[in-house]
Amino acid sequence: MTLIAIDGPAGTGKTTLAGEFFKNFSQNKSVVVIHMDDLYDGWDNALGDALTSTLAHIVHAHNTKSQFSISIYNWATHSFDSTQVIQPCDILIIEGVGAGQKVVRDAGATLYWLDIEPDVGLARVLQRDGLHIQSQMRQWCLDQETHFARDATRMHADHIITS
Repeated sequence: MTLIAIDGPAGTGKTTLAGEFFKNFSQNKSVVVIHMDDLYDGWDNALGDALTSTLAHIVHAHNTKSQFSISIYNWATHSFDSTQVIQPCDILIIEGVGAGQKVVRDAGATLYWLDIEPDVGLARVLQRDGLHIQSQMRQWCLDQETHFARDATRMHADHIITS
């Protein structure tokens, strides 16, 4: 059972790297990718204790080869409105801001940290997702930095990739 976490600031290419890993590993292994965007409880409650509890549930189930389910956040309705059942798999990849927090590292994850200049990351996100989220993204950048400092995520990375 392999557990991979891909973390780093918004706009670094975490989803792209997860897609590449999926493409390469799924040729001969069962692979599941979980996107943190599906797990966040909106903008304001994203990186809190509830997320940590959800991640603890996910990694425990993966490490015990158990089926589990996750609630999926709908950004259009601002609510958790669906559930996804995850079957046991050979490789679980969790990607997004907060994916590499301590509870995931302690479960044996290999942590990939992606670096980027803050202004470049913000510009990438706004180009991808639209200027209508600019105020939320500016606050998100502050929130993610607070989270990363508290968790010391980068310091615990097994691999650091700079873009």
